[in-house]
This record gives sequence, structure tokens and C-alpha cells, in this order.
Amino acid sequence: MTASIVQIILLLAMVGLVAYFVANRRKARAKAGVKLGFVLFVVACLWAIVRPDDLTVVANWIGVTRGTDLLLYVLVLAFVFTTVSSYIRFREQELRYARLARAVALKTAVRPEEEIVISGSQQNSQKDSTTNVENNAPSD
Repeated sequence: MTASIVQIILLLAMVGLVAYFVANRRKARAKAGVKLGFVLFVVACLWAIVRPDDLTVVANWIGVTRGTDLLLYVLVLAFVFTTVSSYIRFREQELRYARLARAVALKTAVRPEEEIVISGSQQNSQKDSTTNVENNAPSD
């Protein structure tokens, strides 16, 4: 069996993907099912790269005419899963930010009575400074 340049490039890409996933395993807060699915996906990709004729056999067994069509369908499903997963994650993150903003707003809230007292004392100090200016003005 001779490997074509495309097969070698794809195999290297899969090895790089696995290395990245393993190196960043602490950062990936994925559930065990997602990790297992990723491993199965990698194995299936490696198998499809090394033995592309087997993919056509599996496609015919499922009812798809060509292996490339089956591969396209699987990739579309993977893309939809990734898109929905990202949407849900971003929505949850947005809700967390909203809850945090509410908590900070409630913690640093100023009561209306305190605001009136503060603004009232500022008005008194402004009146005092105006009176002092008028009293210190030179007379004609």
C-alpha cells in the first residue's frame, strides 16, 4: 500500500489535533461523552484516511451511494453540533455576566435618602461659598 501526499498531510493534521487536545486537556472543560466522541471521531478519520475504500463500503451498507457523501453528512452533523454547543455556551456565559452585574449593582446601590442628604449638603456648601464670595467682594 502506498500513501499519497494528501493522506500523509491528513494523517499529520490528525496527529496535530490529538496532540493539541492532549496538551490542553486541563483547559478543555468538556464532559466525558464529548471526549469519548472526539476519540471516536479521530479514530474514524484516521481509518477513512488510511482505507478510503472501506468508507465507500460502509456508505453503501448504510444506504449512501458514495463514501465522500457519507463523510460530508458526518461533517455537517459535527458542524451543527459544534455550532449549537457554542451557542449554548455563549448564552450561559451571557446569563452569568447578567447575574454578576445584578449582584454588583445591588451591592453598590445607593438608597434614595442618602442621595438626598448628599445632594442637600452639597447645595448648602454651594450657598456658603456664594455668600463668602459676596461678603469678600470690594465695595464701591
